[in-house]
Amino acid sequence: MLDLNDIVVFARVVEAGSFTAAARLLAMPKTTVSRRIAALEREMGVRLLQRTTRSLKLTDAGRLYYEESSQALRTLEQANLRLAEARAEPSGTIRISAPVGFGGHFLAAAIFDFLAAYPKTKVELRLTDDRLNLIESGIDLAFRTGILEDSTLIARKLGSTYRVLCASPDYLARCGAPDRPADLTRHDCVIAGPSATNAHWTLEGIDGQETISVSGRFAANEMQAVMAAAIAGHGIAQLPRGPAEACIRDGRLRRVLDGYTTPAGGLHVVYPSSQNLSPLVKAFIQLAIDHLNAGNGASDELPIISR
Repeated sequence: MLDLNDIVVFARVVEAGSFTAAARLLAMPKTTVSRRIAALEREMGVRLLQRTTRSLKLTDAGRLYYEESSQALRTLEQANLRLAEARAEPSGTIRISAPVGFGGHFLAAAIFDFLAAYPKTKVELRLTDDRLNLIESGIDLAFRTGILEDSTLIARKLGSTYRVLCASPDYLARCGAPDRPADLTRHDCVIAGPSATNAHWTLEGIDGQETISVSGRFAANEMQAVMAAAIAGHGIAQLPRGPAEACIRDGRLRRVLDGYTTPAGGLHVVYPSSQNLSPLVKAFIQLAIDHLNAGNGASDELPIISR
């Protein structure tokens, strides 16, 4: 009966180039190595190695057998590694990057649950609206929203996001509410971007999409500042639905143009490579997915920004 251990010994002899070197690698006597190779050859009914006092060469049959069997051994080794990773408790430090407005809502809750579930882990969170080079910055994974740029990163879509239009009760009392998207051209708008002028908002309603040119007196490239300006009465803003609804419930904001939202954007988790992904990163990604499924309901209600 074929013994898998004999195949392992055979592969190590070929790779080491001699019985002596293979015996050292396998931590077994050279006579045991020789005996196992002989047993494999008897079982296969063919000579695999040509042995002399000074050299060791594969026969044609041996070369074919090594090529096929070594691939199978690597598959088994990879399966063993994956099983060991699955059984191992995640430990170590995971470095995460995310947009600024995202970290204070969904992501913070996911991180706290992760730390509680895996006591041997640490999390270093870097909040920035810049799209970092993950490899150069030592980032294990990043959350990104909107349209992804082409890159060598592995991306996994977790859900969709969109914004709604809101303004403070004070602003609406002073300036009134728009009845249709075209009315926004006559209002102060709080711009999420680098400039308070020459901005364009694309809105999606029952009749399709409309793109409106908007302007205002305040712009910021960080969503918390945009929300604060809207609450302070400086104009109408596009805000992520989750945080906006919290402000609507407590009376700080009101929804305008209820029938319109921004086109849905994607929420992705990205990481440098799908090969050799650590159990730590795998565990965090799975926990983030579980949070989305359990804590937020429909994927289009994620409390995040869309870049």
